[in-house]
Amino acid sequence: MSFRPKLLQASVAGLLLATALTPQSAVAGQTEAPCDIYARGGTPCVGAFSTTRALFASYNGPLYKVQRTSDNATRDIGLDSTGGYANAAVQDEFCAGTACKVLVLYDHTSRHNDLTIAGPGAGGPQNRPADAAALPITVAGHKAYGLYMPPLTGYRRASTVTTGTARAGQPESVYEVASGTNASDECCSDFGNVETEVKDTGQGHMDTLNISYLNATNSADPGPWVEADLEDGVFQGGTGLWAPNRGNPSKFVTAVLRNNGQNTFSLKGGNSQTGALNTWYEGALPPGNYTPMQQEGSIVLGVGGDNSNRATGTFFEGAMTSGYASNATDNAVQANILAQHYDGTSTGGGPGELITGPGGKCIDVYGNDIGGNGAPVDLWECRPMAADMHWISSDWYGGTLRTIGRCLAADGTAIKVADCSAAGNQQWYPQADGTVKNPASGKCLTAAGTSDGSALQLADCTAGPAQQFVVPVLIHHRGSCVDVSGRDEGGNNAVVQLWSCQTLKGAGPLAKDQHWRYDVADHTIRTLGRCLTANGTADGTRLLLNDCTGSGGQQWTPQADGTMRNSQSGKCMSAVGAGTANGTPLQILSCGQVSTDRFQLN
Repeated sequence: MSFRPKLLQASVAGLLLATALTPQSAVAGQTEAPCDIYARGGTPCVGAFSTTRALFASYNGPLYKVQRTSDNATRDIGLDSTGGYANAAVQDEFCAGTACKVLVLYDHTSRHNDLTIAGPGAGGPQNRPADAAALPITVAGHKAYGLYMPPLTGYRRASTVTTGTARAGQPESVYEVASGTNASDECCSDFGNVETEVKDTGQGHMDTLNISYLNATNSADPGPWVEADLEDGVFQGGTGLWAPNRGNPSKFVTAVLRNNGQNTFSLKGGNSQTGALNTWYEGALPPGNYTPMQQEGSIVLGVGGDNSNRATGTFFEGAMTSGYASNATDNAVQANILAQHYDGTSTGGGPGELITGPGGKCIDVYGNDIGGNGAPVDLWECRPMAADMHWISSDWYGGTLRTIGRCLAADGTAIKVADCSAAGNQQWYPQADGTVKNPASGKCLTAAGTSDGSALQLADCTAGPAQQFVVPVLIHHRGSCVDVSGRDEGGNNAVVQLWSCQTLKGAGPLAKDQHWRYDVADHTIRTLGRCLTANGTADGTRLLLNDCTGSGGQQWTPQADGTMRNSQSGKCMSAVGAGTANGTPLQILSCGQVSTDRFQLN
């Protein structure tokens, strides 16, 4: 995603045209919304949430509450009309010049099952509110904001105050509109029915939708998948890995989970912008203690039932119902969603990583997250929420680099994105000197300049300023990878260690804290916003993750023999006791003492 003036003008013109063509009933308010459809089908909504529109044609209450950071004042963001769309102008005016966070998601049903920020639990610490302006989109031609939920972001309502939600084997259905371009392989970006206490109480005590890469190992498709998190198991179908479930990678995804509570459940997924729902599974509940279900009636969004909050996800709208909805109802809800014409230049970034280049700009695909076959690749101001600035690697940066479904490719000397083929012109290998080399040509990725829109091309490798790119890499050591203790938290003074390399071909990293950036300019090695550090010069000084200061203890230089030398001490990175087991801490040691002290960046 790159906001170029000529494209912005085109999108404004398109928006004006869309508004002009929008039926008057849609401008004034919806004549029917998803919860009207569910009620008509005999499965009424018991919890309905949205940041974009009313989920009943008669609803005229608030959608969500924001708080601005400048003075902690709060404001409810409501609708432009009864049954209408989010009044984003109120948020924009209230939050002008400062940041705003989403404190509350209001329930559109009369039950008032409102969601507030999820507290700590057995699976994770206290959550924080979502950034209210992170996901600008349009719905039915109206500006609105989606909910972007990175790790440690989620909402909850306890069953002690929730009413109407399924309990102890009662039937229910859940739907949501989320994103397939911003999903992760961590646990758990859930929406649905969970435990009363914030802990795992066993199989069948959760009934939630999950759009993620969980259970993706050995799958034939790139994902992400519409899945069911039923506690102690995340299922693509009748089993964790279900081959008929082909995944839903579109920018906007309609996801549906139905569970009769006794012996049957169903999963469906579809593109929220076009087409029908696919039934990925309808059949018996998984083997184990899932028959009957033991739902407890709390509601979560963005985290797991035990508050496992390491995942990333998005949310635009969704509801929970009483009863097992019919196929006709599901199809009508999908048709209603399609009629809203969800669109936007971003749905939250990832999966994948930013690759920075000359001038501190990021590798980008021309156009706003469109990425058509043959689209040019250039540099642009880094935008963490841009899907087409996030690149996924196969074989950890010794292979293809992919974004929004296509691969970085050399077309002569020009650089474009193209349908992935794994041909030689799509192979890229970062080098220790900061270059990114295409072995088939023997040439390197080169920027024509440092301004927004500077084209990328192939040129003879010189390691000059125009060829310096900071690409996330794994640091391999004897079959393990350099890792940070904890689950991608990366606090100051966190221990740096060895751990099994957590790879997931085609879907990005499982562990953010194994994704390091080596900067040739300042010789730092960084992850999670901090630097690999030796706070001393003596043999045995342990390596930690610390705030970056530019000190000599944070400067590292790869050597020709494969060792990694620390500038301050002149000593080399080493595994304590020459170990390779998970959790083996790293240290500095006089170079040459251990013949196996080889660390490979790739």
